[in-house]
Amino acid sequence: MSSQFQLIMRSGPTPGAAFTLEGDQLTIGRDSTNEITINDAEVSRRHARLTFQGGKYVLEDLGSTNGTFVNGQRLAGPRVLKAGEVVSFGEQIVLVFEASTFDPAATVASPRVAAAVPSVPRPVAPPPPAPTTDYAGSVPAGPPPMSGPLVKKTNPTPIIIGVAVLLLICVCAGFLWFVDSNFLWCTFFPFLGGC
Repeated sequence: MSSQFQLIMRSGPTPGAAFTLEGDQLTIGRDSTNEITINDAEVSRRHARLTFQGGKYVLEDLGSTNGTFVNGQRLAGPRVLKAGEVVSFGEQIVLVFEASTFDPAATVASPRVAAAVPSVPRPVAPPPPAPTTDYAGSVPAGPPPMSGPLVKKTNPTPIIIGVAVLLLICVCAGFLWFVDSNFLWCTFFPFLGGC
């Protein structure tokens, strides 16, 4: 019996990506010199190390800025990983540790091939595209597609207030012009001196 270990990315720059773990010592980080490269701002250049000991992988943080977590708890020292455990780098990069055991001498069953019967080929619909998941470190590939005329919504309240103030100023100026041109200062403003 032999085991195969892998990390499956659940969220991050490449959701669904599988990192097969092969070797006695693997480093994980943003730098391309690591055996497992995760290109994201939350991952340090050399973030963590996996060491194969006694048939199991041991994970340890390498003094990363955003931390290495297993099942939500920050690592303070080396930790043996168990199948199904969730490994996180920072807040947004989430991977699941998986282990599968198989016997290379085992008989492998293959699907039964049906007898050759003439049949009418049926059109096969292509599978739907995989949904993309945004996360905090993602960068949009471009502007969102437009599905209709571009309408910019504006708040009408400042426009209404501005028009009302302008109208009030015009009314006041017109009134004062009327009073001044008809010499009606004393009629409308008797409290002014000289009336």
